[in-house]
Amino acid sequence: MKKIYLLLVASAFYFSANAYLRLPDIFSDNMVLQQQTTIHFYGWSGPIQKISVIASWNGDTLKTSTLSDAVWSVDLKTPKAGGPYTITVIGDSTITIHNVLIGDNWICTGQSNMEFSADWHKNYYKQEVAEASHPEIRFFHIWNISAPYPQQEVRGKWEVCSPETMHTFSAAGYFFGRTLNENLHEPIGLIESCWGGTPVESWTPIEVFNRSEKLAISAAKLTPVPWCPVRPAVTYNAMIAPITSFPIKGAIWYQGETNTTNPDTYEETFSAMIHSWRELWNEDFPFYFVQIAPFNYGKGDKGALVREQQLKTYRAVPKTGMVVVTDITGDTNNIHPKDKITVGKRLAGWALANTYGKENIQYSGPLYRSMEIKGSKAVIHFDFAQNGLMKKGDRLTDFMIAGEDQQFFPATAIIEGSTVVVSSPQVQHPAAVRFSFSNTAEANLFNEAGLPASPFRTDDWEVK
Repeated sequence: MKKIYLLLVASAFYFSANAYLRLPDIFSDNMVLQQQTTIHFYGWSGPIQKISVIASWNGDTLKTSTLSDAVWSVDLKTPKAGGPYTITVIGDSTITIHNVLIGDNWICTGQSNMEFSADWHKNYYKQEVAEASHPEIRFFHIWNISAPYPQQEVRGKWEVCSPETMHTFSAAGYFFGRTLNENLHEPIGLIESCWGGTPVESWTPIEVFNRSEKLAISAAKLTPVPWCPVRPAVTYNAMIAPITSFPIKGAIWYQGETNTTNPDTYEETFSAMIHSWRELWNEDFPFYFVQIAPFNYGKGDKGALVREQQLKTYRAVPKTGMVVVTDITGDTNNIHPKDKITVGKRLAGWALANTYGKENIQYSGPLYRSMEIKGSKAVIHFDFAQNGLMKKGDRLTDFMIAGEDQQFFPATAIIEGSTVVVSSPQVQHPAAVRFSFSNTAEANLFNEAGLPASPFRTDDWEVK
């Protein structure tokens, strides 16, 4: 009889220990939920457990039960931006999520230039950190982890923006979010999911490579390194896939330096990554990214080729935008430009103008549109130059011109309204123009808004 009693006690302990109520980290105190949408709000408990969810913005009680796999979920409808609110979940225990805001969530993702925080240049950001008290901005920093298959959860913690939390968060992400909050006066959630050194391939679902032998072969050219994973899909599986049911407003991206190893396929992989993310979220959300900065990559124009591929991505994929940073690099021997304030504000310019419909915002520098040959001169036409072009310095720099022999010579470039006229006495019959097309060029062509022109070339000749 004593043995039976002990067995019953042990069994009762087993079931009580395993009948627990739990939420994923993304649903926790201080979070931001996407406004005016339906949230797939879920968690875990014991099998056949009745669950009630009560959101304080409407007081409604949503009821459900766990399935045989101990998972439960409800569809939680969110109002317009506001808060703070609470969400209470009642099952075999009670969990209350406090200080919840309703607003817009943006993913901040990429490699080390997105990972770069104020701590990387403490003196430069000292004043910005001291003034970083913005209770309507919230941070969720996803832990760095990789996985061979898509995962269900990410690890992280929502935090209120303050000097104590801002200094370790993505600087580009923070200044992007702060600019949005200052202009929109609504809560902004920033989800940092980035890992220094990672290539675009690691953020792209494996199905992309299964469908394309070309992209799979290109990915195989990436050299393993000790500080981050480089295999296809492994950071996507662990750091993106688990949150694709969490509604967002859009994404910002700063990455590309690692892909100077295999630049020729960057646009194709990057475009496929953006399309796949949108399919998984079931949302054609805006995607704004930063063109990589000038840096001494060594022999060859690998950096220029990646920048060209990024410009091609902007042109190929709808609802994208590209920030050019050739003017703020400062040191071409440092792959991490320290001025992320300008980066974040320029990203926010794209969002304010194109996502939020704010007027009178200049959000892009000049982008090459077409070339017109007039005798011995090449006339370059630009988008985003309707109010004219300008130079900083005595003369325009980093223009090259070539004839059909593909021999490039330094060119004289003169601004005429919204065009640039390019020529050289060595080239009487121009066939191609290149601008800022090298690893380290810091050119000085801008539009009247003071935004720099993207590097470009008019030819498709082989680059060595």
